[in-house]
Amino acid sequence: MTTDKDWNVIYSYTRAQAIEDGVLIDITADAKATGFKVHTVVTDNLYHQYIEVPTGLDRSYGQSSAGRLHDLLTLAMFAARSSKGTDRVYFKVSFLMGPDKKETVDIIAHIGPGDNAEPVLTIMLPEDD
Repeated sequence: MTTDKDWNVIYSYTRAQAIEDGVLIDITADAKATGFKVHTVVTDNLYHQYIEVPTGLDRSYGQSSAGRLHDLLTLAMFAARSSKGTDRVYFKVSFLMGPDKKETVDIIAHIGPGDNAEPVLTIMLPEDD
């Protein structure tokens, strides 16, 4: 049986590269304002599908990307505080997707090692895992 040390790494894709490529979106400043203490990203899929305000939902609906991100981070913080001893939490967020149309979305928040083994947080949709 081989061990991980017996394999040659052909290619690795770092978190920093994923951020540079736009696959992960750095939201650390917003996360710190909500109470998180580690580098935090959301996946581009989550960001573009749900955090960005859908076309047609102008200010008269009270929607902004900053507000939607704040709601996501607040619910992530509640989920994290209620789950101890695990590297991921699952929670739901309801997003307004159109006039009178809400969508409840399953979200995963995962804390794990970053490029230099430091703790980092990634918030994603289940299909992004």
